[in-house]
Amino acid sequence: MRAEKIKEAVRDGYAKIAKKERSCCATVDFCCGSTDLAEDISKKIGYSEEDLKAVPEGANLGLGCGNPVALASLKERETVLDLGSGAGFDCFLAADRVGTEGRIIGVDMTPEMLAKARENAEKGNYDNVEFRLGEIENLPLADNSVDVVISNCVINLSPNKARVFKEAFRVLKPGGRLMISDI
Repeated sequence: MRAEKIKEAVRDGYAKIAKKERSCCATVDFCCGSTDLAEDISKKIGYSEEDLKAVPEGANLGLGCGNPVALASLKERETVLDLGSGAGFDCFLAADRVGTEGRIIGVDMTPEMLAKARENAEKGNYDNVEFRLGEIENLPLADNSVDVVISNCVINLSPNKARVFKEAFRVLKPGGRLMISDI
């Protein structure tokens, strides 16, 4: 499959998930509903009950495969970039850790996910979080502009993983950190 076909398939799949508000891990409606499934998945991969309650409803779609925020040792006033930010779940958790003087930038290539993330940011009054349309192979950020790059089960979807890492290191400030959960 050519790179553009892969990106198109990923974009279409995640657009459908954004519209349905359910994890890609569920192919049918469960009796418990999509929110319960997303919470169950998230608890199994390291998110606490406190994490799950801290974010706006609809931000956690159960799409991750780990908890990069918990491992990133985020500090007050840092700028954090989330590659493939989806509905904003990890961005909102990171925003709480960097405080009001910190900044979170989520990049996603799916307009439907960006719309959902922006809606969630408004619901949660997150003034220090912004979401940008873009591909993780060509980040819409300046060189040396972020302290930390996080990503949660997204890089595996890229047809050009080497380019993703080059871009991550391009936007990281000297001494910056990269924290990835992936398969």
